[in-house]
Amino acid sequence: MMSYKTVPPNEQSKNTKKKKTKTKIMSSLSLSILPLLFLFMFFSNLPITQSSNNKSSLTYKTCKTISDQNPNISFNFCLTSLGHGATSLRCLGLLSIRLTRHNVSTTRHLIKKLRKNKGLDDPLIKLCLADCLELYSDATLMMKQARKDYKAERYFEANLMISSVMNGCSTCEDGFKEKMVISPLTNMNHNVFEMSAIALSIINMLA
Repeated sequence: MMSYKTVPPNEQSKNTKKKKTKTKIMSSLSLSILPLLFLFMFFSNLPITQSSNNKSSLTYKTCKTISDQNPNISFNFCLTSLGHGATSLRCLGLLSIRLTRHNVSTTRHLIKKLRKNKGLDDPLIKLCLADCLELYSDATLMMKQARKDYKAERYFEANLMISSVMNGCSTCEDGFKEKMVISPLTNMNHNVFEMSAIALSIINMLA
């Protein structure tokens, strides 16, 4: 025969109080966690994209306009290069000139480095590099003058300087094609050309 253990009344009262206290704690925790869960669910459903405010930025609008008008300009290249910090079209133009000048300087430095490379023994490539060095040495001076002209609002003169730089990087690249050798400067020439095209387009908007 089974025997049942009886719980004293005072012990039953203690257990009931413990259960009530535990229930109250769980209820209060649920109430405090619910708003946090709601916020988490709300924000987790938002798309992870760039701020739509960027579409109303000066850089976005300018890059969209000039890339639509000029097939030599990639919208993404323009947007990535210029960023969203410019507060006026004139500041944006100065930034594009500074970036073009930097690309010209970097390319010139690379050409000098390639010419010193003892592993480069192709006489045709060496000849092309010599021509490119001369072109980019001229381009360095032209970009320096273009910056001065731009800051003085001599937009026509700045346009001429940057146009000459564009012709120079194209001539450099064409030299390799004419001698039917692979150009080690293709990407650099392209960047200088496109950055120059961006600078010219912004200057034309200001002129």
